Amino acid sequence: MTVTLDLTRKTLTDAALPNLAGLTRPALAQALIESGAVRPDKAKMRATQLWRWIHHYGVTRFDDMTDVAKETRAELALAFRLDRPEIVERQVSKDGTRKWLIRMAPGIEVETVYIPDVGRAGALCVSSQVGCTLNCTFCHTGTQALVRNLTAAEIVAQVQVARDDLGEWPSPKADRLLTNIVFMGMGEPLYNLDSVADAIDIISDGEGIAISRRRITVSTSGVLPELEPLGRRTQAGLAISLHATHDDLRNVLVPINKKYPIAELMAAIRAYPGLSNAKRVTFEYVMLKGVNDSPAEALALVRLLKGIPSKINLIPFNPWPGTDYVCSDWKTIEAFAAILNRAGYASPIRTPRGRDILAACGQLKSESEKLRASARRKLAQAEVGDEAESAPSDD
Repeated sequence: MTVTLDLTRKTLTDAALPNLAGLTRPALAQALIESGAVRPDKAKMRATQLWRWIHHYGVTRFDDMTDVAKETRAELALAFRLDRPEIVERQVSKDGTRKWLIRMAPGIEVETVYIPDVGRAGALCVSSQVGCTLNCTFCHTGTQALVRNLTAAEIVAQVQVARDDLGEWPSPKADRLLTNIVFMGMGEPLYNLDSVADAIDIISDGEGIAISRRRITVSTSGVLPELEPLGRRTQAGLAISLHATHDDLRNVLVPINKKYPIAELMAAIRAYPGLSNAKRVTFEYVMLKGVNDSPAEALALVRLLKGIPSKINLIPFNPWPGTDYVCSDWKTIEAFAAILNRAGYASPIRTPRGRDILAACGQLKSESEKLRASARRKLAQAEVGDEAESAPSDD
């Protein structure tokens, strides 16, 4: 039998074709129908096949889907893509932390970090936006202007890149290196909730990547209107970037507090869907010397969190060029933690990871951005010099 393919339908460039890795199951089935490559009565079955190839086996070529008819694979290749984004840079810290600078599209780059020995085995810190609008004064990442939200495909791609590098295809049932996902990279996830929710649906699906929702945590600075939808749509764990116990200080450290002050934030947290002793809120508290690290602040934190099932992550401040903040002394951090522990709160002190490759909390992409800007300036200066040398003289 001779098969003739209609090549006229491939009007988009490869880069503009939809990436199936970013589609939820219902959206995948619908996309197959709309492409004309799959009959409506076969769409659900075919979507299940493709889902396992993409998210369980991690394939990046339709030709590798051996239980799909050859002509169907060819049709799919005309309408969709499965490729990974470009890895611009890969770094490995002396402590085993891995960081990837990933180019999603021209000018659209994010950093993703894998941290071993966090969670059950290892956690991946993913980004939800390119840049940030929050301008938290202690955070170097937050000094970068927002470029745009990431798509669900671009969020899922960060997990795929990590699993490629860790050699975790097909999805292992045991002895995984990557067991937890934390939305604590670049950006405010609740300003991109639709893409974040779709990505969580994809990542947590049991026939694919299969990372349990209870091992997925979304960190927010407190976008109150989206807290309830986050819990209802994703069932993800909640982390709050708190860092202060009263509005005067939090207004400075986390400026979104001016819009959503602490009292309103606490009320919204208490109403978070599924909150219980088995599903506690994580409060993130960066330790800043002479700013928020006194015993009085620790006692105020105990009072503030009363009645909320929670744990508190104490984060030693990671310094960066130009900041006026200094990390609290280690004895001060331990004394702060002791007060919280005596009050019954788990308050682990987060060990800084990946500082030598600028992969620690608050450092993502900033150094990469600075280095590329420096390279651009040098190139521009060289071009100006070349033009000056080649310009005709007045002699």
